[in-house]
Amino acid sequence: MIRTTNRSVLARHTARVAFAAGIAGLALAAVPQAAYASADGWGGTLRPGEQHCLTARATANYQVRADGQATGAGARFKVTRNGGLVYGTPSGTISGFAYEGRTSLGTFAGAGSYTVCATNNNATNTLVNIHVFTDADLPY
Repeated sequence: MIRTTNRSVLARHTARVAFAAGIAGLALAAVPQAAYASADGWGGTLRPGEQHCLTARATANYQVRADGQATGAGARFKVTRNGGLVYGTPSGTISGFAYEGRTSLGTFAGAGSYTVCATNNNATNTLVNIHVFTDADLPY
């Protein structure tokens, strides 16, 4: 037996499927991103000579992680604790970095307020993303 479907039935079915898919997409977009929900981060364009710094909302008591990425010719990155330099990328610019200080590894510089900065020392704009995590907010 051959089943036939007229165009109006097919059109209604297609409309219902499209509507359901749209609702599902809206529901997924409304779900919070749990993996990095408590991370402090910033992303944007730095013009030549510009610097952007981001300070963690929470004081680090036993561990900290800061990372950053830059497009184009890169950027220069640094991490400070209570205003004093803890880590700085080598001279010139790089496309990405990560710094971790952990008590368990003996690399933690001490409790305090941590800040990550990105500086564009190039002649062209660069897109930068920087993040800083403290204590239980580290992603792993």
